[in-house]
Amino acid sequence: MAVTINTLRERKNNGETFSVLTAYDATFAQVVSEAGVDVILIGDSLGMVLQGHDSTLPVTVDDMCYHTRAVARGNRGALIMADLPFLSYGTIPQALDNAAALMRAGAHMVKLEGTDWMADTIHALSERGIPVCAHLGLTPQFVNKLGGYKVQGRDERQAELMIEHAGMLEKAGADIILLECVPNQLAARITQAAKAPVIGIGAGRDTDGQVLVLHDMLGVTPGRRPKFVKDFLTEGGSIEGAIKAYVSAVRERRFPAEEHMFKA
Repeated sequence: MAVTINTLRERKNNGETFSVLTAYDATFAQVVSEAGVDVILIGDSLGMVLQGHDSTLPVTVDDMCYHTRAVARGNRGALIMADLPFLSYGTIPQALDNAAALMRAGAHMVKLEGTDWMADTIHALSERGIPVCAHLGLTPQFVNKLGGYKVQGRDERQAELMIEHAGMLEKAGADIILLECVPNQLAARITQAAKAPVIGIGAGRDTDGQVLVLHDMLGVTPGRRPKFVKDFLTEGGSIEGAIKAYVSAVRERRFPAEEHMFKA
């Protein structure tokens, strides 16, 4: 059975978790989906892990469409989510055109980074049949504005604002909320308040789903490993085994563990 938005909503309502993992080509899409991953994210993280850039900013819509088409060919039933890259949704017409391109390439949902200013755009996309994931917290496309890759929502004012924004974007039509690098207590509050499924990366174990970058969880990303990452290749013994170990750890809420979480 193919995974749909309704599948994820049912998981949340039943108190069950789901797994999300990036993939950027047909081969890994097949391996990831056959290993039981529920959602494949074609992330603009490809700019760093595939293209060698130091941020996600150089990634284009054409890049995203190319990799989305490849993933769609290899996918075996996972829901496909694709990022709208940097400055590809600055206006509603621009967002509609670029989201439509990703959907035609094979995505089932698009992901946008931002806060309350995205409400009108999300409403326009949702109204026209394009499912949306709203990405809050550490938003890599805003790395220069944020002053680096830093945990967000640690002070009470920031936390309350993030809770407010999550509610606004869900009301505007967001089908999923993704929280990156936020304290686990804050992620738990947002998850409890939201009717939409909430995915976390560096956001504790109380979210409805977990996402990692494939290269990170296989331990092959150059440089320092982020706090929220676990190398599952060591545990799984093979690429397929690592992905299955990740799926199992998420399902059983063994990942993330305390050492992968951020405190307020």
